[in-house]
Amino acid sequence: MVNLLLKPVDIKLFRDLWRMRGQALAIALVAMCGIATLVTMRGSYEAMVAAQHSYYEQYRFADVFANVKSAPLAVLDRVREIPGVNEADGRVVFDASLDVPGLDEPASGRLVSLPEKPGTGLNRVHIRSGRLPEPGSTNEVLVSEAFSAANKLHPGDSIGAIINGRMERLHIVGIGISPEYLNEISGNSFPDNRRFGVMWMPRDALAAALNMRDSFNDVAIILAPHASEAQVIERLDVLLAPYGALGAYGRKDQISHSFLDNELSSNRVSGTVLPAIFLGVAAFLIHNVLLRITALQRAQVALLKSFGYSSFSVASHYLRFALMTVMIGCVLGIALGSWLGNGLAQLYADFYHFPSMDFVLSGFAIAVSLSIAAMAALFGAVFAVWRVLRLSPAEAMRPEAPAHFRPGPLERLGLQRFMPLSMRMILRNLERNPVKAILSIVGLALAVSLMITGQYTFDALNEIIRVQFRTAQRDDVTVSFNEARDLSVVHNLAALPGVLRVEPTRSAAVRMQFRHRSKKTVIIGLGPVRELRSVLDENEQPVQMPEEGILLTKKLAEILGITAGDMLTVELLQGQRQTVSIPVSGIVDEPIGMLSYMAIATLAKVSAEPETATGAFLSVDPERRAELYRTLKTIPAIRSVNLREVTLQSFLQTIAKNMRMNTIVLVAFACVIAFGVVYNSARIALSEHAIELASLRILGFTRVEVGRMLLGEQSLLTLAAIPIGCLLGYGLAALLSDLLSQELFRIPLVVSSRTFLLSIGVVLLSAAASGYLVWRKVQKLDLIEVLKTRE
Repeated sequence: MVNLLLKPVDIKLFRDLWRMRGQALAIALVAMCGIATLVTMRGSYEAMVAAQHSYYEQYRFADVFANVKSAPLAVLDRVREIPGVNEADGRVVFDASLDVPGLDEPASGRLVSLPEKPGTGLNRVHIRSGRLPEPGSTNEVLVSEAFSAANKLHPGDSIGAIINGRMERLHIVGIGISPEYLNEISGNSFPDNRRFGVMWMPRDALAAALNMRDSFNDVAIILAPHASEAQVIERLDVLLAPYGALGAYGRKDQISHSFLDNELSSNRVSGTVLPAIFLGVAAFLIHNVLLRITALQRAQVALLKSFGYSSFSVASHYLRFALMTVMIGCVLGIALGSWLGNGLAQLYADFYHFPSMDFVLSGFAIAVSLSIAAMAALFGAVFAVWRVLRLSPAEAMRPEAPAHFRPGPLERLGLQRFMPLSMRMILRNLERNPVKAILSIVGLALAVSLMITGQYTFDALNEIIRVQFRTAQRDDVTVSFNEARDLSVVHNLAALPGVLRVEPTRSAAVRMQFRHRSKKTVIIGLGPVRELRSVLDENEQPVQMPEEGILLTKKLAEILGITAGDMLTVELLQGQRQTVSIPVSGIVDEPIGMLSYMAIATLAKVSAEPETATGAFLSVDPERRAELYRTLKTIPAIRSVNLREVTLQSFLQTIAKNMRMNTIVLVAFACVIAFGVVYNSARIALSEHAIELASLRILGFTRVEVGRMLLGEQSLLTLAAIPIGCLLGYGLAALLSDLLSQELFRIPLVVSSRTFLLSIGVVLLSAAASGYLVWRKVQKLDLIEVLKTRE
């Protein structure tokens, strides 16, 4: 009954699919990997963008931010009068040292004032649990979700905080999140939710504790539609300059938003490069399979055309074979991508705190997946089909002419007599079909390169840790002060229990300008002795601080378009706020942040101020750390404490899940590519040489010898692909290093020997597995059936 409903070419199509089901499945699996990667990355990207847009809009995330030392509330009216300002909110923000129950080390928290009227103002707080602090309360706070989860804090708990020199006991009444702190980062450090968190207090209580009842030190602005951000920032800087402003900045420079924006950019890159590799391999496999089918079915094509089928009808038959194969993979890829996307969305939800974030498979993602899969199928099929359709029916009825024997390089050099017969046959086959051999090598090389690309991120991370956190930074503890202190503070810190060495540091907020380019950043002043914190050159040797000049990081120099020897205009945003010209003494490459470095004495000279310190690096006796931590919790002058090792471990734990998931997926997908390429190549070779192999069996060759001839060819192709794949993988790593590097974080180009060996090993195992399946086919070779006349 089914046969009556189908046309003869349709029946032929399903028979071809069933007869070549193994090869069709291999193609479908490769296509599945590409589509799954596309759906996963695109779906998670769309989920984050949707969650971000909804969160920002509903909770009134600001467009422009500015910090001041202290400004009267009356200044807010003048801020609102700036053309382009739609809404302005003045707040009180203070960084305090915290004593968290169950945490031995000192923690720090950012106290942010809540508006007097709940549900108003900018950067509003979403309550996860508990309630808002009662109006008029003096010690009730909301705690950020990430900080509370990391320290197992709940409504009803309390923590100690040093506010304006006094130890206060703060009672937690609720857990909240805010679009301003999607991920909570203190300064240029990594996220450390255990030791840094955000807390919200009623404005009256926080302002009273800081003696700022009629003033503010932080302003957030929402712009009017089509307003110029640059013009608003320029006018805002002029207005707030007398009040100790550090320079206004837009949303793109807000650290939490910038972190998320970098992640979205990385998603776009990963969702483009990786699917392109998979679908390119799928197109290659389709081309190879259809090339062989059309070659074997020359007579069938001639008969179809003789019976009145047009060239278009015949071509559509083979194109449908390609489309059905790839579309099976596409459907599986969409399902797999949805499952992986849900897992990835959960990882993002653990890191970025949105009120809600759900992975939704959009119609756009499905349409793009189907379109790209169809294009890959058609691209792989069209050349193979065109080759046979250009033949006339009479010519196609004749079997394909056998290949002409020509002495190859081995014969011309006389080396063939030193090789066994099986090796000579393998090399002659490769010489006769160089294009097919090259395509097989390219497919396997892509599998190797994909494995290297997946492992490369671990190598880059290890390199960052080794250079930045083991070589350049050797301090155990970094302390920051509430305000600049005289250098004599070094002696006070050295007297603390367990402190072995102290080195002062000073940070100065500045705006740098070179020609028409400018950038707001920070100058780090380092002391004359730099054993705990140093700046390294390309050979990882400490760079001497110039007596008159400044050192810029490579990324900052690129943004400014400046080179060593140029004069840089620096506007200091603190103190007397003078503008000076400083020569650029050198460019250094650091993977994190965009900083610049000067000697403390030189920085004091250009700022026309005495030598002071805003913080210090400490080396600590491991046996007395607990005692030092207890002491640091009680010092009012210390604003925050950063522990290098625990911060690094917290960061590694945060990203470990994401990196582990990505690596497992890429390894599995690379195995699919290797399996698909080797299996298809070996099956095609078996089909092409079946008569030869059967004849050899009749002549007395054993199954082992026949199988060795067939699989030996695939082994040579695999071995030839490995060095090419390593080079290609290194090139892809270089491309990703460039595409994924952002202002906050740069990825060094480092690929370890372990990554190369692991990638090679995985691909060899995958090739061996597919070779074993083909070997079983050789063992079951029916000599009589093979030797029957095909026509």
